[in-house]
Amino acid sequence: MNNGIFPKTINGIKTSRPPVWLMRQAGRVLPSYLMLKEKYSFQEMMMTPEIAAEVTLLPVCDLGVDAAILFSDILVIPHALGMEPDFTDNGPVFHKPLSLKDNPAASLKPDVSKLNYICDTIDKIILKKPVDIPLIGFCGAPFTVFCYMVQGPAKNENFTDAVKYLYTNKSQSKKIIEAITELSKEYAYRQIKHGATVFQLFDTHAGLIPFELYQELFFRAVKEIADVVRNANGKFIFFPKGIGTGIMDINFDMCDFLSIDWQIPLTLARKLVDENVGLQGNLDPRILFSDKKTIESELNKYIEFGSQNQNWIFNLGHGLMPGIPFENVKFVVDWVKNTDWKR
Repeated sequence: MNNGIFPKTINGIKTSRPPVWLMRQAGRVLPSYLMLKEKYSFQEMMMTPEIAAEVTLLPVCDLGVDAAILFSDILVIPHALGMEPDFTDNGPVFHKPLSLKDNPAASLKPDVSKLNYICDTIDKIILKKPVDIPLIGFCGAPFTVFCYMVQGPAKNENFTDAVKYLYTNKSQSKKIIEAITELSKEYAYRQIKHGATVFQLFDTHAGLIPFELYQELFFRAVKEIADVVRNANGKFIFFPKGIGTGIMDINFDMCDFLSIDWQIPLTLARKLVDENVGLQGNLDPRILFSDKKTIESELNKYIEFGSQNQNWIFNLGHGLMPGIPFENVKFVVDWVKNTDWKR
């Protein structure tokens, strides 16, 4: 399927404009999602295939984005490893994180049947979605998932206890990372085989540790997940938020596209990243709290880059935030689709 603008771009076909989709587009700012949230808990929505499929496709109808991304959660993997997090409306709750266990790696019991509802959701999405709109699958990257599994919810964004555990229990940490990676590979494979054509790996907390340590402990895991996706004929997007100039060590062996956070200018990222790797990003989502004139002024800065770079997907430098006005999000999507990109 190469008819849509997103599939064309990710497969190296020239287009008149960049495709646009937004991280965390399925929820939070959509009035239609908030209405569903009044009837169902987050866990009910995520684990009921009919509802999850509906939520996945809401941004396609309401915003007009060029791709749908699976409505799920990055903590599906801990659940399938036997940790049983509670997916509350205020975030996940782990009643006993791994740091409180004597032999945490040995306590993990992978159960792939706990991923079946995700496959059922994808099957329903594929039946309902427009033919030119691809489905993006995803999971949390091993480091970000590790942080939640070891510490539980963060008291702040630094996951101090999880990082401390990584330094003081390196051997045990490697076993946990291996368990996360192996199940993530199976999870990614199932998503592609059920109809997702693109897969994004989210490492929201990649920047919490020195890049050299991240490279040592997690690059291999990322590449293994990427290989599974690519061997199943899917395209792979990697989002390692906060690794700074570490992006220069990410090449085509690791991903087809690299999602860039708002902390690095796209022009600099393009100079640093392997030229064979496409880019995605990197509008600061917080700008969407501003008025439309301010937003448009920021958007205009992307035209020159977009005119010179065909292998670029318009997106945010992180996910949409609660409270951003729906009208501003729709304005951004419409602007991208209606602007003359001088190609």
